[in-house]
Amino acid sequence: MGKLVDEFNAYRAKMNEKILASDNKVMKRIYSLDTLTYQEGALSTKTKEMLGLATSMVLRCDDCVKYHLEKCKEQGVSTEELFEIFGVANLVGGTIVIPHTRRAVEYWEELSKK
Repeated sequence: MGKLVDEFNAYRAKMNEKILASDNKVMKRIYSLDTLTYQEGALSTKTKEMLGLATSMVLRCDDCVKYHLEKCKEQGVSTEELFEIFGVANLVGGTIVIPHTRRAVEYWEELSKK
C-alpha cells in the first residue's frame, strides 16, 4: 500500500491503543458497538460499509472516510460502485463534500495499488 494508507493505519492503531489503554468503560463500549454494527445481519457487511462511507462523507470526517474506504475495499466494492456511493454522498451532502471526494479518490487509488 502507499504511504498515505500506511501512515493513516499506523496513527490510527497507535491512538486506538492509547484510548483503549485508558480502561474507560464508555469508550470501550463505543468501540465494541462500532464493531458489532458492521457485522452481518439483515444487511450485509458490504452494504453497511457502503452506508458508513456515504454517511462519513456527508459528515465530512476524512478519518472515517479512509476507514470505510479500506473496509469497502476488503468487502469487494468495485470502483464503479464507489463512484455511485460518491454520487449519493454529494447529492445528500451538497458541494461541500467535493473536497472529501477528491481525497477519497486519492486514498482509493492508493488502496488499489495492492
